[in-house]
Amino acid sequence: MIEVKNLTFSYGKDKEALHGLNFTVEDGEIWGFLGPNGSGKSTTQKILTGILKGHGGMVSLSGKALGNTYTQDFFQKIGVLFEFPYLYANLSALDNLHYFSSFYPIKQLRDAEEVLDELEFKRDFLRKPVSSYSKGMRQRISMARALISNPKLLFLDEPTSGLDPTGAVLFRRIIENERQKGTTVFVTTHNMLDADLLCDRVAFISNGNIVALDTPKNLKEQNSSHSIAVDYLYQGRRIEQIIEAPELESGIPFPYDELISIHSQEPTLEDIFIQYAGRRMS
Repeated sequence: MIEVKNLTFSYGKDKEALHGLNFTVEDGEIWGFLGPNGSGKSTTQKILTGILKGHGGMVSLSGKALGNTYTQDFFQKIGVLFEFPYLYANLSALDNLHYFSSFYPIKQLRDAEEVLDELEFKRDFLRKPVSSYSKGMRQRISMARALISNPKLLFLDEPTSGLDPTGAVLFRRIIENERQKGTTVFVTTHNMLDADLLCDRVAFISNGNIVALDTPKNLKEQNSSHSIAVDYLYQGRRIEQIIEAPELESGIPFPYDELISIHSQEPTLEDIFIQYAGRRMS
């Protein structure tokens, strides 16, 4: 679906934002592009969606080189959720969606109210102006805008930004549903929980360079200390003990009266990013 080779981009002299990126995104894959603000995530997405011109290297989408890809047909097959909502504040949710729907063939469109219902948008606000909406409500409209055209390729920039935990769970379920329909999803985020729960593969970008690329599971296993934390009660005392995973092969290697919990000590994706990039996500 997406192939990128030696991608570079500069905003001006001595302001190179991307330093030769290489990656591929397969059809039907949820692919995560992870890094802190200013690392090059959004720049890359803007190049892939045709917003930024003048890049170096090679980019192809669906087997077509970038310059030959950006036709009306291409734009009608993608959906984009921007980090900051691009909505008309004086129009309602429905008015915004009906306006943006006018750029697509009618037979391709989903029903606006049905999409908003799926996103659990408050029906009392359907016809109220966007200026009266909370950040989470605006994020729901922006996602509806990205989904309204049944896209084959979905670009999501910080999809759960502004959402409470319930809303974030809802969005993750909707993104997974899109993948089940065969949609390819390109997610840019610094939210490591989203990436861990959603993505088939992730790439870490830091200062315009990809510093690691693999599945979340492989990255955690490769960087794990393979230790286990055992929390237990023994002779009236609560004790936590760290042991190596092989020690469990023959059972718990110490006396105990009651086991409370056993947890692997594998690192989080943010822990791994810090190892590779030497900086935190936020």
